Amino acid sequence: MDRAVQAADAEAGAAVIGRIVEIAEEGRHAAVSRGFLTVAGGGATLGRVALDDLAAVIFNAHGITVSNSLMVRLAERRIPLVLCGANHLPAALVWPVAGHHAQSGRIADQAAASKPLKKRLWTQIVQAKIRQQGATLAQCGAPYGGFALLARKVKSGDPENVEAEAARRYWPLLFGRGFRRDRQAGGLNGLLNYGYTVLRAGVARAVIASGLTPSLGLMHSSRVNAHVLVDDLMEPFRPTVDREVWRLVREGMEEVTGEAKAELARLMIVDLPTKEGMSPMMTAAERLAQSLARAFAGEEARLALPLDRLPLTG
Repeated sequence: MDRAVQAADAEAGAAVIGRIVEIAEEGRHAAVSRGFLTVAGGGATLGRVALDDLAAVIFNAHGITVSNSLMVRLAERRIPLVLCGANHLPAALVWPVAGHHAQSGRIADQAAASKPLKKRLWTQIVQAKIRQQGATLAQCGAPYGGFALLARKVKSGDPENVEAEAARRYWPLLFGRGFRRDRQAGGLNGLLNYGYTVLRAGVARAVIASGLTPSLGLMHSSRVNAHVLVDDLMEPFRPTVDREVWRLVREGMEEVTGEAKAELARLMIVDLPTKEGMSPMMTAAERLAQSLARAFAGEEARLALPLDRLPLTG
């Protein structure tokens, strides 16, 4: 299999969680044959991956063509297809119509969720994100004092926007005072964009599997973004992406090269500490989405969020 197909296996023990597969070369054709995603170019088959092993597929090059049969088979398996623009950010996400046997009831619960409930749930997400930012800084050898205190400052719905205050402290500590987060820029920002694209695909798969609709978010809202809930649930996992990008930059990968993308394609198999022990990020995202569905149904009050990698103090 050449660089046209980059894949990452996610395993927990002997169980395969799934692969994030990227097609990143010009002029490729993606199709389906005998239960496999196939990629062809120049009149020859260049690689194939079993459909049952897939968690998500990313198209990240111009001139890619795809068969309708493949898109239908991906939808049947609840496998999201992410279409990227030149900045490595998602331009579209092809979404299955149905994703869970109890989907109608779960979406009804989601739509009926009260504003106070959504604020309480969003508070948990923001607190977890800030704690993860502090843990990432600690793992990267950067000053991290105060992030646990910031997390405790978050009130219901984060009306004081402590999330933004944490971000203002976080980025210069992680990548230097000269760094500015710019979604349209290349270099380090491009690496972050690509990492978040992989994360978005994985979280999208988790939302589909939970039976929730991505169009009804907790805090994010948009008339043009149909996947606001995915963006909400990504937040606690973003610092793990940041840490992996920091590691790549330390290793000399400062641009979105094929090697860097192959490394970032493995993000969803990175182990995170959870109440159930160390689990791949894909599994942690699935647990978070399922716990949110139960919270909307009034069955749980706490979300299943990843734990801090290191104990933090104020």
